[in-house]
Amino acid sequence: MNGAPTALIADDEPLLREVLRRQLAAAWPELQIVAEPRNGLEALEQCEALRPTIAFLDVHMPGMSGIEVAQRIDPRTHRVFVTAFDHYALKAFEAGVLDYLVKPVQPARLAETVARLRERLRREQPALHTESLLQQLAAQLQRPAASTALRWLKASVGPAVRLIPVDDIDYLKSDEKYTLVAWRGDGGKPAEALIRTPLKELLAQLDPQQFQQVHRAVVVNLHAIRDVTRGLNETAEIQLKQRSERLPVSRTFLHLFKAE
Repeated sequence: MNGAPTALIADDEPLLREVLRRQLAAAWPELQIVAEPRNGLEALEQCEALRPTIAFLDVHMPGMSGIEVAQRIDPRTHRVFVTAFDHYALKAFEAGVLDYLVKPVQPARLAETVARLRERLRREQPALHTESLLQQLAAQLQRPAASTALRWLKASVGPAVRLIPVDDIDYLKSDEKYTLVAWRGDGGKPAEALIRTPLKELLAQLDPQQFQQVHRAVVVNLHAIRDVTRGLNETAEIQLKQRSERLPVSRTFLHLFKAE
């Protein structure tokens, strides 16, 4: 291999990118981090432009999942998936067909991955051919098992704990350390509550046919949308059927609402 190996770290959480960068600096000092894209589309663009030796790809990213990015980049790039959810660590991962790291990344587990990658590079082994497996993983992301799909949320409303049916939720919004849950309560009246579960973790458990991320901080129930109005600078706003507030749609997700 000529020159020092290069790597790209793709994750929409700045703190997680920083932590992995520091861990890699300790575990593999000669590895050069050449880019830190914030979403799947940026990851794809920067992989194509920079051709990194290795791509560390968060499984769940706005715009395009890490699995989808892996399907489209140069097959010579070694791919390592980073996920907060153990249920994506399938038997194929465990068998060494694909490398993965579970958040929070443990130094010992990262050391194992680094050792495998360094050995492959030392032997000049090509990246593994995993197209069929990536297709299976992409399909799993689109169709979560019924047993794992979220059906209820528990939220504190005053002194009581409220069980909120997922179908009644209009949208979810990240609010600093909490997630705002906006749902239709008794008699269909708008109601809100804060929960501690991060928005990203909730999104991974929701049915993608019903709930869609439309902004870095917003996930909306598609059944609750009345219309979508395009704005300037490739943005848009969502008007809900039973609520007055409008939800932003960022450029990354604007393609979801293009007229066919």
